[in-house]
Amino acid sequence: MSADSIGSVGSVVVVGGGQAAAVAARSLRRRSFEGAITIIGEEPTAPYQRPPLSKEYLASGDENGLFLLTGGWLEDNRVTLRTGTRALKISAADRSVLLEDGTSLHGDAVLVTTGSRSRKLPDAAGERIHHLRSLADAAALREQLRPGVRLLVLGAGFIGAEIASHARRIGVEVVVLERDPEPLRAAVGGLVGAACAGLIRGAGVDLRTSVVVESLRQDGDVVRAVTTAGVVEADLALVGIGSVPNDEVARDSGIEVDPAGGIVVDDRCRTSLEGVYAAGDVASQWDPVGGVRRRIEHFDNANRQATVAVDNILGRDRPYQEVPWFWSDQFGANLQLAGRALPGCEVVVRGDLGGPDWTAFFLDDGIVRGAFAKDRAEDVMVARELIAAGLRVGAERLRDPDSDLMDLMELVYEEQQ
Repeated sequence: MSADSIGSVGSVVVVGGGQAAAVAARSLRRRSFEGAITIIGEEPTAPYQRPPLSKEYLASGDENGLFLLTGGWLEDNRVTLRTGTRALKISAADRSVLLEDGTSLHGDAVLVTTGSRSRKLPDAAGERIHHLRSLADAAALREQLRPGVRLLVLGAGFIGAEIASHARRIGVEVVVLERDPEPLRAAVGGLVGAACAGLIRGAGVDLRTSVVVESLRQDGDVVRAVTTAGVVEADLALVGIGSVPNDEVARDSGIEVDPAGGIVVDDRCRTSLEGVYAAGDVASQWDPVGGVRRRIEHFDNANRQATVAVDNILGRDRPYQEVPWFWSDQFGANLQLAGRALPGCEVVVRGDLGGPDWTAFFLDDGIVRGAFAKDRAEDVMVARELIAAGLRVGAERLRDPDSDLMDLMELVYEEQQ
């Protein structure tokens, strides 16, 4: 990536109307940017929070506090929001953004925050087959989730588990099909994944692992999944098998895109096209620890990456150096993941994986690379500091339930200075 030479930025166009877009607009104004800001959103609404869609909103349908930018704020801060339209292409010559209605907007800088969409199974369509990515998706699912119905969930990741959790709470019979031997195996490994499976099954969910879905169809009032373990029928289905980045505008603009999907960015959120940045779910960033590119799909990353992009748009030269952090509320527990579990990591458990609360640390040659906890948010907070510092910590010290992790971190830091 080459350094930008835009000069004074007088206007910013944000392509995409989600979390990262809202944070970018707010950050620009908080940093005293006085130029024009335009947000282009494909959905018909103002930017809103997505985490509540599988939690509070699914439970109550209450939109109060859901939206990130109100009409009053937009007006007071002179931010133009264009909803219900899609950006098709960004000109390499002058960074003008062509919209599907034929109009175009010029930006001295362009920030792409188009996010991602649900991955779908071929030919799996019908009003009883649901995905959860948008407010409209959540409203449609909420309308059909009623006590006594049978819900089939494909995928035992965070989204699938959160929806299964709500469904069980209101008296829905739930079957979850997971292709791996344990939930979250790719993220936290088999040992910790098995503990997550216990949490799911303990709530009365029929969790079936190592099951591959070959087809999903709606036949009248029945949803039928053909799997490697037989046929499963239900009243409704929720497909939670991952996402696809909305990187088409970059592809069509000649901007470098990761072969695995996502817009390639450097540590300043710059794309391969000068003056164009990307942040949030759509951005493919380099992971120096894992030695791979990856997209981080969580609101915390969208928030932090958007502010880094804004700082670099404004010439502040700030790298993105945040430790990834995720959280999920499900089945009466709070789960948090910081960093990542690299292949071959040593798993050090603080507590009992079968108990009410615990933390699993992932060590690479003694260096803490990740932590996953059930109802131990404080442990994850300390783990983020350990991960960021790259400190080497003895497994026995982490495992000892009587050692204070904050004191331990300070001690280890002093020892390694």
